[in-house]
Amino acid sequence: MEMVPSEENQLVPKEGMFWSCRQSIFNEMKKRFSQIENASEEPRVLCIVQDTTNAKTVNERLTLNLPASTTLSKLFEDVAHKASYVNGTFDLAWGKTGDMGSLDPSSETSLTESGFEPGKRNFLQLTDKDGEQPQIASDESGTAGSSGLDDSSQERFIGPLPRDGTVGCSSDYSSPSYSYSSILNKSDTGYVGLVNQAMTCYLNSLLQTLFMTPEFRNALYNWEFEESEEDPVTSIPYQLQRLFLLLQTSKKRAIETTDVTRSFGWDSSEAWQQHDVQELCRVMFDALEQKWKQTEQQFSPLTADLINQLYQGKLKDYVRCLECGYESWRIDTYLDIPLVIRPFGASQAYGSVEEALQAFVQPETLDGANQYFCERCKKKCDARKGLRFLHFPYLLTLQLKRFDFDYTTMHRIKLNDRMSFPEELDMGPFIDVEDEKSPQTESCTDSGAENEGSCHSDQMCNDFSADDGVDEGICLDSASSTERVLKPKVPSLNTSSLTFELFSVMVHSGSAAGGHYYACIKSFSDGQWYSFNDQHVSKITQEDIRKTYGGSSGSRGYYSSAFASSTNAYMLIYRLKDPTRNAKYLDCEDFPEHIKHLVQREKESEEQEKRQREIERNTCKIKLFCMHPVKMMTMMENKLEVHKDKTLREATEMAYKLMELDGVVPLDCCRLVKYDEFHEYLERSYEGEDDTPMGLLLGGVKSSYMFDLLLETRRAEQVFQPYKPGEVMVKVHVVDLKTDTIAPPVSIRAYLNQSITEFKQLIAQATELSAETMRVVLERCYNDLRLLYVPNKTLKAEGFFRSNKVFVESSESPDHQVTFTDSLLWKLLDRHGNTIRLFVSLPVQSPGTNRTICQKVGGETEFSEGSKGNRNSVEAILEESTEKLKNLSLQQQQCSSTSDSQKTSDTSDFEHIETPSPSQEPDSSSISAVVAVDNRELENRIRAAGGGVAYSDPETQFPGEERSDSEVNNDRSTSSVDSDILSSSHSSDTLCNADSGPIQLANGLDSHSITSSRRSKANEGKKETWDTAEEDSGTDSEYDENGKSKAESYYLYFRAEPYAQEDGSGEGGQKCVLVHVDKRITLSAFKQNLEPFVGVTSTQFKVFRVYANNQEFESVRLNETLSSFSDDNKVTIRLGRALKKGEYRVKVYQLLVNDAEPCKFLVDTVFAKGMTVKQSKEELMPQLKDQCKLDLNIDKFRLRKKTWKNPGTVFLDYHVYEEDINISSNWEVFLEVLDGPEKMKSMSQLAVLTRRWTPAQMKLEPFQEVVLESSSVEELKEKLSEISGIPLENLEFAKGRGTFPCDISVLEIHQDLDWNPKVSTLNVWPLYICDDGAVVFYRDSTEEPMEQSEDERNELMKKESSRLLKTGHRVSYSPRKEKALKIYLDGGPVKDPGQD
Repeated sequence: MEMVPSEENQLVPKEGMFWSCRQSIFNEMKKRFSQIENASEEPRVLCIVQDTTNAKTVNERLTLNLPASTTLSKLFEDVAHKASYVNGTFDLAWGKTGDMGSLDPSSETSLTESGFEPGKRNFLQLTDKDGEQPQIASDESGTAGSSGLDDSSQERFIGPLPRDGTVGCSSDYSSPSYSYSSILNKSDTGYVGLVNQAMTCYLNSLLQTLFMTPEFRNALYNWEFEESEEDPVTSIPYQLQRLFLLLQTSKKRAIETTDVTRSFGWDSSEAWQQHDVQELCRVMFDALEQKWKQTEQQFSPLTADLINQLYQGKLKDYVRCLECGYESWRIDTYLDIPLVIRPFGASQAYGSVEEALQAFVQPETLDGANQYFCERCKKKCDARKGLRFLHFPYLLTLQLKRFDFDYTTMHRIKLNDRMSFPEELDMGPFIDVEDEKSPQTESCTDSGAENEGSCHSDQMCNDFSADDGVDEGICLDSASSTERVLKPKVPSLNTSSLTFELFSVMVHSGSAAGGHYYACIKSFSDGQWYSFNDQHVSKITQEDIRKTYGGSSGSRGYYSSAFASSTNAYMLIYRLKDPTRNAKYLDCEDFPEHIKHLVQREKESEEQEKRQREIERNTCKIKLFCMHPVKMMTMMENKLEVHKDKTLREATEMAYKLMELDGVVPLDCCRLVKYDEFHEYLERSYEGEDDTPMGLLLGGVKSSYMFDLLLETRRAEQVFQPYKPGEVMVKVHVVDLKTDTIAPPVSIRAYLNQSITEFKQLIAQATELSAETMRVVLERCYNDLRLLYVPNKTLKAEGFFRSNKVFVESSESPDHQVTFTDSLLWKLLDRHGNTIRLFVSLPVQSPGTNRTICQKVGGETEFSEGSKGNRNSVEAILEESTEKLKNLSLQQQQCSSTSDSQKTSDTSDFEHIETPSPSQEPDSSSISAVVAVDNRELENRIRAAGGGVAYSDPETQFPGEERSDSEVNNDRSTSSVDSDILSSSHSSDTLCNADSGPIQLANGLDSHSITSSRRSKANEGKKETWDTAEEDSGTDSEYDENGKSKAESYYLYFRAEPYAQEDGSGEGGQKCVLVHVDKRITLSAFKQNLEPFVGVTSTQFKVFRVYANNQEFESVRLNETLSSFSDDNKVTIRLGRALKKGEYRVKVYQLLVNDAEPCKFLVDTVFAKGMTVKQSKEELMPQLKDQCKLDLNIDKFRLRKKTWKNPGTVFLDYHVYEEDINISSNWEVFLEVLDGPEKMKSMSQLAVLTRRWTPAQMKLEPFQEVVLESSSVEELKEKLSEISGIPLENLEFAKGRGTFPCDISVLEIHQDLDWNPKVSTLNVWPLYICDDGAVVFYRDSTEEPMEQSEDERNELMKKESSRLLKTGHRVSYSPRKEKALKIYLDGGPVKDPGQD
């Protein structure tokens, strides 16, 4: 636009130019609107671009909706912009085609002309260009902010980094282009961070401070490591030297400190220990000093005594008599000065470091009881005690004592008060010039090594004594205990030169319980302040330093900051301003020769690491599977790591060696195919792609793949079948209805668009079955069977997926005409899918486990084992025994039914077991007697017959109740079973056909079966619940209201056969059976099927399910199925009366309140719903007499609630279970023997266990029960006064703590309990005594504790410790002990033999 000067000498547009500009803008807007209007009518192309490169940590999926007229070059630009890549550094290829042809990035053809389809999804892949990854476009704002802009315009950060890496972070962390490669790049500040191993922020802060100290760094560089004298791994100076070199020369953003901590003798657990940075500074300086002294190298004067020359100062600790002026003093050395934040007992903190320093040297007057004994006056006199600084170190370290102890709450606290500190500190006013110039006399003592460290005085609550080294510090094999020789005095400093310059602030963020350290350090090169926060380094300003002064709003008391969290300075390091001594950092050109060699080695190591990392980034790591032809034909798994540029042929050779197929299968008989392990699906093969790079075949290098690789093998005469994308894999099982067997699978491949007719033709070719009579059943999910009968329906419409399982049957049988769900095929497949295999361990006493019998129609029984000579007689005896057991079982089931019970018929191929109905109803006692007599008679008759089957002879009749669970658990043993013997699957299970007898199994084994008929769909729609012994509602009855068995209206598949355990089973050993059973069978029916093997009726034994670690839980829900069981689960059968509906198994413990073991197990018993407490006591008494030798009168004992070890509610005789008392399975109760008649008569009463504490005798009296009529504290005191004789006004009480008997040491009870709480009722805080069984201690308030000598107290402490440890109660409160910080000079800690 042309401009002309105006009258005011200002440039203005030439006349007429304004309107022409306005018109041109209008025309441009009109053109844009026209383009937008045309674009809205133009077809759109939806492009979905999958990033398959490894340039970013996460591969993105981009979606672009572009006009159809967009050119390919514009498409590349849009993709580059959206993916944040540099255009021209990547390729785009079609994602759906096999040739992976790339698009031309310079083409000006439109998308439609290039093959894109408007209105549809067009899939593209973003790939590497010429094998190189795309370049990530730099963020211009981030680049500018990190390089050229002034610091004031940038977001500065001080303190712990935010987790999201946004607000407060430097630009290089908030950049959207952040990737793995950016982690490896050095910070824009030019400084390198340190990686936090876990909780080593305190170490990182100190190391960065030492690194930024020129004098320390340069002196460390001048020291030369002699590898012949020491192991480099354990050399602390050498590892520090390496670390400093890496901090100065490395190109990484952050480096590890593990080599340094390893030289300290620390293991990985030390990284998880939080420590104090001042403590670390003192310990590490001592360790460096000791290490340098152990070497024989001749140091320069500075290096030989580096720590003392740089950090050590001197002060005088004096006491001066105020009467004669005599002064006693000694010289102490210090490495840092601890400054009190807030004096003890004061409400105001010191406002500045200068104020705290003034208080540090302020003397205190010793008068009154604290008078000082003067050697000159020979008497106690008033005196003045204090500290005087004699010499300040070159590097002055100030510790701000922010951590204190609250004696009210007994907690450590952090003081967050504000304390300012100057950038330049003048220490002239604090030096004692006269004392420094005065000569040292014999009365002067230099504490030397014993007092080296933090200087201290009595006014500070921190006494550092010589034996502190026991808990922290240097750990040496042979440390000299002699004092160091007094060092020559350093020439005095002119007070005018005592100006110190601040250069390091170590900041603590957090509370006394824990927090985070970081360092703010000023560089002496450019005077710039930096924040060194672990691996993050950023620039900060003086304003950020002032934020570390601390302080918070609001008035606070002395200890109000307990657990408060804040960020404030903890350690300050100043350097003396002396141009003659102030050093500069050594440049790389000025390094000593040995350092230059070390730099070269570190660079080579870093380059090697970079190359290795680059190889790792370009290595494809994918799961590899192989069906090994020799090793048991098992699927072997490994991980294939192959470079993306390796060809498929080379990758096949690597997989061949990895799977150890050399010498087993020729290499040309192997190939790699794409495989889906989850679906066991072969996705595709790679024919003709042997020279294709693996990176292209696998879609690039990724952290994980959605598929795997399978190394497929073939025999020499076979040919590999091609696997094409889009095919589905089908496992075909052939079913034979004549033999009731299901054959192993045959694999075929098909297409989802094939019809059922075409699919049958495929199966016919693979199995040689007739396609005309073929029935195909698809198992879509577990036991979900679907008959494929629509000829023209496609496999996709029928629900086929990648991997499928079908059953086929082809025969001329009439079963084709039956509805599928009623057919024999459905029943066989249904049984096959629901049958599980269980290992059942039988009781030793049970007969009949050494045979396998097959029950046939008409009650015939066959035996597969036994003596041939006496086969008929033994067979007849066992048959008779089995029939009697079944008759007895049915008699119990039908005791209330009529004798003319109608038998139902079933259309299935198996019949009901025919059993005659009893003519009369036998009572339960006669049944149990007959069972016992028949068992003994059976065994005697078998012995007389000379049968080959041996049985154990029980000495007594089967007990009515088994042992307690605690006893049972002690002698459980479930043997493992040989996996080869027990490796049969569902397909090997065979029903025993009534016409054919024993059936040949699919695995070639012969077996007889006890089989029961069942209706195929009997359980259809029935709710199945989980079987557990933890149910609260007891058990279900095995019979209905009419006495008929609920489980026997239908039968489900059951087959049992004996099996041998690994350790063998002989006479008297554990007997086991292998059971194949339909898991829809109820527990009741399962038990009844086991009756012939156990030898007693189902009501006389219990079923325990065995879980991991041989833990057993009783299964008690009789109406629930075995659906929660799975293949190869273990079951243990134990003799004893099983629970009926409404019954609960109960453990009874005796409560002995005054015994050392107050809880003693007595018996297991059974309580029933509706039973009164008195009735349960009556049933319990005979058991107690027989099993525990306790002959009790029913009025002389009570039952009460048991909660863990605590006695609870007293149960009164008239209480009814499940009405007044809630009861659950595996319940526990206390039985308490009474000294007299029961005092508890009503539920409104409260029974309290009281115990008197006698301080004068240091003794606790036995427990006494007190029964209260109400919850009144006054009534409790009156009762206690009545039984003890303590006057009411002097009686104090306290509630016991913890579990019964609330044991506490007699050394602690007087002051630890909350005596005489100010409440009027017992059921409020802090007592909360609302139930029976609470423990109350009481005492006489006028009685003083016994006076004891030290020896007596120690003896009593030992006795109490022994007593309380036996009962498992605490001796005294001990807070968590912090692990002391140690640096080991001998390579690691030595295990203390006495250490626990």
